[in-house]
Amino acid sequence: MTTVAQRASFGATLSDLFSLTKPRITLLVAITAGGGMWLAPTKPSPVTALIMLLSTCMIVSGASTLNCYLERDSDKLMARTAKRPLPDGRLRPRAALWLGLGLGILSVPALTFFANPLTGVLGAIALISYVLVYTPLKPRTPTALLIGAIPGALPPLMGWTAATGQLDAPGLVLFGILFFWQIPHFIAISIFRQEEYERAGLKVLPSTHGLAAAKVYALCYTVFLVATSLLLFPLHVAGTIYLVGASLLGALFVVVALRGLREDAHIRWSKQLFFVSLIYLTGLFAVLMIDAA
Repeated sequence: MTTVAQRASFGATLSDLFSLTKPRITLLVAITAGGGMWLAPTKPSPVTALIMLLSTCMIVSGASTLNCYLERDSDKLMARTAKRPLPDGRLRPRAALWLGLGLGILSVPALTFFANPLTGVLGAIALISYVLVYTPLKPRTPTALLIGAIPGALPPLMGWTAATGQLDAPGLVLFGILFFWQIPHFIAISIFRQEEYERAGLKVLPSTHGLAAAKVYALCYTVFLVATSLLLFPLHVAGTIYLVGASLLGALFVVVALRGLREDAHIRWSKQLFFVSLIYLTGLFAVLMIDAA
C-alpha cells in the first residue's frame, strides 16, 4: 500500500520535473505562437491549432529542461537558480535528460506531420539552437544573447507558418519584434544580476564590454524593436488602434532606455527597464489582439 509519505514524495518529484520546463516561459510561448496563428490571413483547423500549440510548448519545455540539465553546475552559483531541483539535489540529472530528450523527440515530428514541414523545421531550429548553440556559448561570449534570441523569437513565426504554410513578411516581422525585444530585456537583467552571472562564469555585456556599452546596446535594440513593430501597420496586419498603441508603448520604452545613458543610471534604472519591457510586450500584443478582433 502506498503511504502518505510516498505519495507526497511522488508529488514533489512531479512538481520538480514540471518546474524544469519553466512553465512561465512556456505560457508566454503559447501566447505568442497563438498570436501568430490568430493574425495569419488563413486559419488552421482547431485540431491542427491545438496540436501546434501543444507541440510548440513541448519544444520549449524540452529545451528548457535540457538547459537546466546542462547548466546544473553553474546554477549552483547563482541565488535565483540555486534552489532549482538539479543544483539543489532534489532530482537526479538523468531524469532531466530523459524528460528533455523525450519532449524534443516527440514534439518536432508532431509539428511536421500535423502542421506542416516548414513549421517542423522551425521547431527543430529553435530546439537545436537553444540547447546546442546558445547554452554552450553562454560561458564563452556575450554574443550568446543574440543566438538565444532566435529560438525565443520563433514561436509567433511558427504560429504564422502553421496557418499559412509559408514564410511571409508579416510573420518575419513578428519574429523581429520578439527577437529585438529580448535584447534590452536581458541586458537589463544582466546589469542588476551582473555579480551573479560573473560568479557563475557566464559572459554578459556589462562584464565584457562595460556598463556604458551595455546601455547603448539596450537603447539601440529598443529603437530597432519599436521601428520593427510599426511595420505591421503598412503590411496591413494591424490597423490604427495598433499603430497608436504601439507608438505610445514604444515611446515609453525608448524614453526609459534613453535614461540609461546618464552616468548615475545603474541598478535602479535596469530594474525599471526590465519592468517596462514586460509592460511593453504585454501591451503590444494586447492592442494587436484588440485591433485584429
